[in-house]
Amino acid sequence: MRQTAAQSDVAEAELAQALRTGPFHLALRTALAARGLALHRVQHRLAQRGVKVGVTSLSYWQQGARTPRRAESLRAVRALEDVLDLPSHALTRLLEPALRPEAERPAARSYRTLHEQAESVALLIADLGSPLDGGLHTVCHLERIHIGARRELAARDSQHVVRAHRDGVDRYLAIHQGDHGCEPGQVRVRATDNCRVGRLRWHSATGVLVTELLFDTRLRAGDTHVFSYVVEDGTGGQSTEYVRGFPFAGGQYVLQVRFDPAALPVRCHRFAQGSAGAARSGQRELTLSGQHRSVHLAEQGVRPGILGIAWDWS
Repeated sequence: MRQTAAQSDVAEAELAQALRTGPFHLALRTALAARGLALHRVQHRLAQRGVKVGVTSLSYWQQGARTPRRAESLRAVRALEDVLDLPSHALTRLLEPALRPEAERPAARSYRTLHEQAESVALLIADLGSPLDGGLHTVCHLERIHIGARRELAARDSQHVVRAHRDGVDRYLAIHQGDHGCEPGQVRVRATDNCRVGRLRWHSATGVLVTELLFDTRLRAGDTHVFSYVVEDGTGGQSTEYVRGFPFAGGQYVLQVRFDPAALPVRCHRFAQGSAGAARSGQRELTLSGQHRSVHLAEQGVRPGILGIAWDWS
């Protein structure tokens, strides 16, 4: 059935949008629909240009199940631009993030070296059907910790800017480690910006809670996303430190710890560790501000490892 002029205009507008924003598989699928070409016809026209590619491969490309990476596949994509009457590089430019060398992905450290309860964390993440590497690394992370009147970790407020280092990322796994006596099943997680709470898994014996924070978009490699959430705890005992592990290098991290006026520590200091259980280094005393009763650290260009703030009550 031939398209009407109005239908053709709509199809061209959708195609222009897909070519502008991607991702590659959506742009290819939209182009095929706009041109009204079945995959076997496309394969035949590619063959006429001396390019051999299977219908199965074309199908996988338009579904997003596979991404063209090899030299012969990229040659086929360039020929597809001609077959589908698209501007030069209209499709190939959408593949550029996926073709970046592995060196552009931040250096990684195993999560098992960064968390004392790494086994529990790994089991909970596996139960969610997610890999330990969620496909995101930190561009900027601002974290505020609130210590309550009982000297407990009352809440933490996290604001993130992250970048995807692979296609298709649509969630972040937030890991919360409560203090001794924490009841993770009673901990509340609230999404506050650009995300929503998905599934939760916890391990009562270790006080570990893993929460899915779902985005309303799928990120392509190189895309950034800004989101924030709050963890309301208050179920554990006396808190004496807060630490954050970083599997990837790069990015900025700011940690602020604020104390209730009824429970002020006598001293505070920042520290770093290469891994959980390793000797602490970079220790520096932090002065508690009088007006806001808080201390903080700010790190530019974070290295893989652990950063934290500890405090003494007496």
